[in-house]
Amino acid sequence: MTGSCDLFLHYLAAERRLAQNTLTAYNTDIQGLFAFLHRKKIRLTDVSPHHLRTYLSKLHHGRMGSRSLSRKLSSLRAFFRFLVNEGIITSDPSCHLDSPKLGRSLPKVLSVSEVDQLLKTCPPSPLGQRNHAMLHLLYATGLRVTELISLPLAAINMQSGFIRVIGKGDKERLIPFGKEARDFLSTYLKKSRPLLLKKHTSPLVFITGRGTGMTRARFWQIIKERAGATGIPKKISPHMLRHSFASHLLAHDADLRSVQMMLGHADIATTQIYTHVDHNRLKTIHQKFHPRG
Repeated sequence: MTGSCDLFLHYLAAERRLAQNTLTAYNTDIQGLFAFLHRKKIRLTDVSPHHLRTYLSKLHHGRMGSRSLSRKLSSLRAFFRFLVNEGIITSDPSCHLDSPKLGRSLPKVLSVSEVDQLLKTCPPSPLGQRNHAMLHLLYATGLRVTELISLPLAAINMQSGFIRVIGKGDKERLIPFGKEARDFLSTYLKKSRPLLLKKHTSPLVFITGRGTGMTRARFWQIIKERAGATGIPKKISPHMLRHSFASHLLAHDADLRSVQMMLGHADIATTQIYTHVDHNRLKTIHQKFHPRG
């Protein structure tokens, strides 16, 4: 079984050019199925729709959410399609399985005042200035965390105020960033980054105190620490700043298509979730414009 998974992951990396994080997610989903099949002593060539339903039902009763189940099923469908195309199996046991019904949840965002609070104070240390520049750039551009921590120096044009990002599927996009983010980024690059590098070299914009690239987990820690230090009670994640970037742009009448391009969404329907309006604003609009409001 392991060999077929390795072939599939190689195909995803070489042919579809998926990111390492995506490959890891596929591998986790497939290895979970393999563990189930091993316990049941079922060979990969003998897997039936009934086996897959039993496996997914077990995950569901283990309190796995519909969204996670849907993602796992999507991974397994892609895997079994690949096996059929390669002639490893003769029929696809996943093709007639129904996807779990998904409730459309709204993204969690920060208010403009909470973002101001988060970005208000710049610590004087080199690491503090780095963190401040990262947070400002994240909110100014809506980058994914992986895109932020792997951003190369060559991708930034300080003069024009644009960054060039290679996102999911190796798709390129240009994103503008404003004067405030540019000022903090410039200060970090000129003053703090050389101190962090010491005698090392790195092609990356944001580096650790050892002069190496930063991990996703470390940046998650940084944003949690900053939220705690500034007194924001919400559980803040890096992705929440990306959500806030999109939501605040659309709340101020930005064009949906432009926001889609900046976020790097393949489908505009993904971007449309940010067009939600909070209840207080709905109430204000109703009171202002309804004849009997």
